Amino acid sequence: MKNNVKIAVFGGGSWATAIVKMLSENRTEIGWYMRSASSVEYIKENKHNPKYLSAVEFRPEQLKLSADINEMIAYADYAIFAIPSAFLKSELDKITVSLEDKIIFSAIKGIVPESGYIVGEHFNVVMNVPFKNIGVISGPCHAEEVALEKLSYLTIASKRKKQANYMSSQLASRYIMCKTTDDIVGTEYAAVLKNIYAIAAGIAHGLGYGDNFQAVLMSNAIREMKRFIKKVHKMKRNINDSAYLGDLLVTGYSTFSRNRLFGNMIGKGYTVKSAMMEMSMVAEGYYATKSAQKISLDKEANTPIINAVYEVLYDQKDAKKIFASLTSILN
Repeated sequence: MKNNVKIAVFGGGSWATAIVKMLSENRTEIGWYMRSASSVEYIKENKHNPKYLSAVEFRPEQLKLSADINEMIAYADYAIFAIPSAFLKSELDKITVSLEDKIIFSAIKGIVPESGYIVGEHFNVVMNVPFKNIGVISGPCHAEEVALEKLSYLTIASKRKKQANYMSSQLASRYIMCKTTDDIVGTEYAAVLKNIYAIAAGIAHGLGYGDNFQAVLMSNAIREMKRFIKKVHKMKRNINDSAYLGDLLVTGYSTFSRNRLFGNMIGKGYTVKSAMMEMSMVAEGYYATKSAQKISLDKEANTPIINAVYEVLYDQKDAKKIFASLTSILN
């Protein structure tokens, strides 16, 4: 690996901000693309993101900030994307410089709506990035706890062990523990699906279901996740590992989970539109539900929880009735 490897983060939200914070523990310089020029100037002057994790203070001299995505692509050897999947294509469409020889890591926990691909597949099929140059950064890890420097865990996936180890070394610190895996597809799908199950957990909470039902819901969710991932990418994996079960649990139960919050509002009677307007952050699980349900049908996977969430969000069916039916088939 060449000396002076350059890493850049793409995104201006809480997860992108948390990743920049993690990298700042180990690096003298971090590239950071944000589409908002005003946010770039704000950070330079005030040393923190004006909208997300504002308690995290940066040293501006450590950051190479830009609102020009092509400038940052040209700069980076390793590009970490943390742009919400719903906005990813419009950002990638701005790229005019070559991605050849760039190592792309996805920290996005969603499916690209326009292509129906998980992010790694989108970079491979649509952007022509070789699969060997693609990796995934997954949890269980909430941005808010990174900001508080609470002990957190990351899973770094890549087919090239050297790339996974290098990224791990750049993110690890006294409060960040990293492990590596070669299960790129499974890890990324797990990160997508856990958001859908967190919406289900939120809906159940909003409807008044208690902890006993939530425990059954989550235990069924991990088995459903295993069936789904096995259908799309069959390989040996332990579904009880942190990247799968751990990430599911923290997203399903944590008060920091935006997907759980979104589901909770739906369960309390909010419309999808009103719930989205109420939230300041994107609930990736909403967009992922539509794509995951289609994949489930195509692959003939048995996914009653995904189907239930889809019926509530996209068919506008009564959440109370749908979850009453769901309780009779969970075990």
